Amino acid sequence: MEVVLAVIGRPHGINGEVRLELRTDRPEQRFQPGRVYRLDLSGVAAGSTGVAGPSAPPGQLTLRRYHADQRPALASFDEIKDRTGAESLRGAKLLGEIDPMEEADAWYPAQLRGARAVLPDGTPVGVIRDLITIPGQDLLQIDQPDGTTALVPFVKALVPEVDLDAMRLVIDPPDGLVAARPAAEGE
Repeated sequence: MEVVLAVIGRPHGINGEVRLELRTDRPEQRFQPGRVYRLDLSGVAAGSTGVAGPSAPPGQLTLRRYHADQRPALASFDEIKDRTGAESLRGAKLLGEIDPMEEADAWYPAQLRGARAVLPDGTPVGVIRDLITIPGQDLLQIDQPDGTTALVPFVKALVPEVDLDAMRLVIDPPDGLVAARPAAEGE
């Protein structure tokens, strides 16, 4: 399955090094020198074209160096030669193939989109539209039957069960967080 492993952030220095916003729990496995990543340029600002070397297939980057001794992680790629090239790819997503079975309690947005969200008693809450990654925690974006959108922190306490085979997530949100669970009296 192809997933977003990182998003290219701001340049670091003048030699084409970039900050990476990681989207994987296993960066030490996913970011090895020589590995080739496909690029999704949908997040790149209009007018930016990226930088590709003469031997690079369009839309791919080859990792030269990765180091995570500081946050955010830093990386350099064979195809990015300078700060201008790095800036032109800001917002691009690095895509890579993963085996979903490798990570028992980790899910990627592509695996969750379209799954049904239900309360512990089976009451429908809605359909998962996306998994939003922000600093601190991930949020499930749920389209509810009443037309509203709920954002539910994707933490074990609020999402105790994920069944990908059945495409169903059990969520146990506090009162008022989703439309299917009415707010307590007096709120």
